[in-house]
Amino acid sequence: MTDNIKKLEAEGDVAADFLEEFLDILDMDGDIDISVEAGRAKVAIVADGPSQDLKRLVGPDGEVLEALQDLTRLAVQSDTGEVSRLMLDIADFRSGRRERLAEQAREAVAKVRESGARVSLPAMNAFERKVVHDVVLEAGLASESEGEDPQRYVVVLPA
Repeated sequence: MTDNIKKLEAEGDVAADFLEEFLDILDMDGDIDISVEAGRAKVAIVADGPSQDLKRLVGPDGEVLEALQDLTRLAVQSDTGEVSRLMLDIADFRSGRRERLAEQAREAVAKVRESGARVSLPAMNAFERKVVHDVVLEAGLASESEGEDPQRYVVVLPA
């Protein structure tokens, strides 16, 4: 196991401790899974059973999840002294969102190929833009991000 993977697993452990304490304070149940994917620590809070509680930690369009991810990254940075790129998922929100974004990107690629004109997508956070860029690149087209956060968006370009 490389030192980098050990470091990322340690980030995940710190994040898991922080999130377990957070869930205890809220008196919510959830299991915490830690993994390393694409060169970053990934921590997921999953429901023990059918639970709507965790969906409250996601919020509309993932805003609460994004804020909790930022807090978790700060907790990791406070403990390790290193800036964290940790990815947090709750109740499989990101994996479901990733599939919806990939479909949206494939539709945009089809429109660009059909019309020959660039297609702009709605504003997205960095995670969402990365998913779209990856799908567009896989389809053999180019894309770029435009605008300023939080109104930054992806434009799919003709070949």
